[in-house]
Amino acid sequence: MMRRCVGKFLTRDLIRNNHSYVKRNSRFSVALHALIQMAERNGEPTTSEHLAACLLTNAVVVRRTMAGLRDAGLVRSMPGHGGGWMLMRDPATTSLRDVYMALGESMPSGAGSVGSPGCLVEQAIAGLMEDYRSQAETLLIDLLGNSTLADISAVVRRLMEKHKGRRMLHVA
Repeated sequence: MMRRCVGKFLTRDLIRNNHSYVKRNSRFSVALHALIQMAERNGEPTTSEHLAACLLTNAVVVRRTMAGLRDAGLVRSMPGHGGGWMLMRDPATTSLRDVYMALGESMPSGAGSVGSPGCLVEQAIAGLMEDYRSQAETLLIDLLGNSTLADISAVVRRLMEKHKGRRMLHVA
């Protein structure tokens, strides 16, 4: 039996774009993709290997990411044959903020680093940039609270409909 990913309707070009996207964007992107895959399986457990194939990454990356989600009560793992990862919360009530916070993610702060600690100009710039980063992160967290996993699933379904007529690539 061939297991398929939600991405089963994506063309080779879209899969390639998704691969680039996931590589550029931390555990948050991996987590969202995995959670959407699980949401579309309607309660059927999903293995780390299956999720890794859908994400075009290594199963270890999936397991590390899922551990943070498990600790926050968003997913659970079922051992044994037929086991795997399962959602613990309804996608319609699980916000992207919930996922972001579960992973302990934060925006990079490199722009505010001080290369020459004795330089007052660098200290002033670093302080200002850190303040901006903090404000941007607060705004990001607020915005993430406005979207749910179900919202992403709905967008995925619309994209699948839009690309229905193309020859599609099956992954995993």
